[in-house]
Amino acid sequence: MWKKLRLISLLSIVSLLLVSCGTELAPYDAKKPLGEQINYTITGIDAGAGIMLSTQNAIKAYKLDDYNWQLQTSSTAAMTSTLEKAIKDKRPIVVTGWTPHWMFTKFDLKFLDDPKNVYGDAEDIHTIARKGLKKDMPSAYAVLDNFNWTPEEMSKVMLEVNDGADPEEAAKKWVKNNPDKVAEWTKGVQKVNGDKIKLTYVAWDSEIASTNVVAEVLRSVGYKPTIQAMEIQPMWASVATGAADGMVAAWLPNTAGVYYKDYKSDIEDLGINLKGAKVGLAVPTYMKNINSIEDLKK
Repeated sequence: MWKKLRLISLLSIVSLLLVSCGTELAPYDAKKPLGEQINYTITGIDAGAGIMLSTQNAIKAYKLDDYNWQLQTSSTAAMTSTLEKAIKDKRPIVVTGWTPHWMFTKFDLKFLDDPKNVYGDAEDIHTIARKGLKKDMPSAYAVLDNFNWTPEEMSKVMLEVNDGADPEEAAKKWVKNNPDKVAEWTKGVQKVNGDKIKLTYVAWDSEIASTNVVAEVLRSVGYKPTIQAMEIQPMWASVATGAADGMVAAWLPNTAGVYYKDYKSDIEDLGINLKGAKVGLAVPTYMKNINSIEDLKK
């Protein structure tokens, strides 16, 4: 599965490079209109992500379509690769950004002000379980219900993976190095003997990190977890229909709000596992005169 995800990411990167052909690859020039320098393109991620819908709404709300601004679909890996290349040469770029994410640790980035509040206030990430999980798998339910961590803790796993570590190995390392935290999640949990459990997730760096960590903790209490990456809507549907047992990847109330509304009667919301998530448009800090979405009209 991980090799497949890397192949998809590579194809997305190639697609972005092809789209950028013809765009002048020059350092950012504050004296020139930003749109002209990047072909009026916002570099996005996969089409089904909530941040992409919010960005389409932002383009309309700020009337950026009057200036020919468009949103380029790609993937998280393709977007961050394009961002890294742009920053290396101090070129202009606008991306769909969110925290927690390693790119805000590795690079000097800033969110653009959103005076119309299209992206909403800070979000939280929730854990979602299928109906009946508490009865069928009380130990797994307890672990999922107890799971919570901070953006800083999540970032450590994300950075390991970004530096080339296999996600499962990065998760094992984090679990080994954080016994007190894991003890909180497994307190009073009875061990099982090889019971199978399936978790689904959307292949964002944050969700790759959290899902692998939870899977490793479930292994520690005797489960044999399977994790499967999919697009955001099928991820929600998998839990709602019982095809999967749970997920820890629900960004609410905005990013996944439409899916929560569709499936809330068929799932159980176990509450917040990470507080203070944020989404919006981001640019490198060297683009000093671009501080608001309104500034994209300059």
